[in-house]
Amino acid sequence: MEKVQSITAEELHRKMNSGEDIVILDVRNETDYNDWKIEGKKVRSINIPYFNFLEEDEQVYAGLPKDTEIVVVCAKGGASDYVAEMLMEKGYKTYSLKGGMLAWSQFYYPTTVYMDEKLKLIQINRLAKGCLSYAVISEGKGMIIDPNKEIDVYIELAKKHQFKIEHVVDSHLHADHITGGPRLAEQVGATYYLSSEEAKGTNLKFEPLDRYDRIKVGDVHVEVLSIPTPGHTPGSTSFLIDNRFLMSGDTIFVGGLGRPDLGGKAKEWAEDLYHTVFYKLKDLPDDCLVLPAHYSDIQEINEHGVVGEVLGKIRANNEIMRNEDKASFTEQVASAASMEKPPNFEEIVAINRGELQVDAEKAVELEIGPNRCAVHHHG
Repeated sequence: MEKVQSITAEELHRKMNSGEDIVILDVRNETDYNDWKIEGKKVRSINIPYFNFLEEDEQVYAGLPKDTEIVVVCAKGGASDYVAEMLMEKGYKTYSLKGGMLAWSQFYYPTTVYMDEKLKLIQINRLAKGCLSYAVISEGKGMIIDPNKEIDVYIELAKKHQFKIEHVVDSHLHADHITGGPRLAEQVGATYYLSSEEAKGTNLKFEPLDRYDRIKVGDVHVEVLSIPTPGHTPGSTSFLIDNRFLMSGDTIFVGGLGRPDLGGKAKEWAEDLYHTVFYKLKDLPDDCLVLPAHYSDIQEINEHGVVGEVLGKIRANNEIMRNEDKASFTEQVASAASMEKPPNFEEIVAINRGELQVDAEKAVELEIGPNRCAVHHHG
């Protein structure tokens, strides 16, 4: 019997990017599917749990197209092989996603945001998590902002673009993914920076961001201003490059603001966020491009494949950022506490604080699932 073709996460992403129509048949159970799935602007996603295919009921196949490629997806790649094979026997064009959602959660995709003779900015998108990290490159030197767990991605990137990683920064202590910051810095001999407010009571080895009002990367013209932007967490820091690019961490998103409740002090941190939005960042120009550490909606990826928006547009479109009344702003933002929290966030924070060690397999498992670090209020 003909064996079903498997497709890697990278190949699937290439197909999604090429604009061809793709149907993703997700055979996980409904709850897991609703919580977290593969999305794309031209992707049609269908959920039919695996067990339905075991019942030999022809009705199961009713909604599946014969003329479009179907990529079958499950949690780890086993069930999808089985279903893809069944479909293939019935004449469908099928692939099975190798490694399932587990493999998808480990896939990172770099896109160049900006490039001139002095500066190159690359956004690294971890699509399954909506996590974004950045490489700031000038004169063969580089800074990595908010690196995720798979540090080889950044080491490969540095080789490809021929720069030496000298600085590694975390904008804050992340709750939805395991940082690669300390390990990456150690491996490449770079300096690791974090706000001392974030690292209170930890044994992390770091340079306190609060001691630096600027960090130089390569060319003297590329100045990274570190701006304390508390709100999502007390020591959240944004990085302003050339007064044109704001790496905003989880403080400002394309479609919302960072949620302040993950530390259990929703009201106090919401007040910090108010101060950040209306005082700290108020003089930034409207044409400054905001590049956040997360996104939660596929629509936030623009036509160039970048998650980013100019500050003027974010101010205009975001109801909560127009709300200058401190009491009602605080109330609105603090109410995010009722939202579902990122999965396993207590354990992930403990790992990022250096208090908990887990093996590679457990680390991968902990990170599975969506990010939930934003408060979305569209006007």
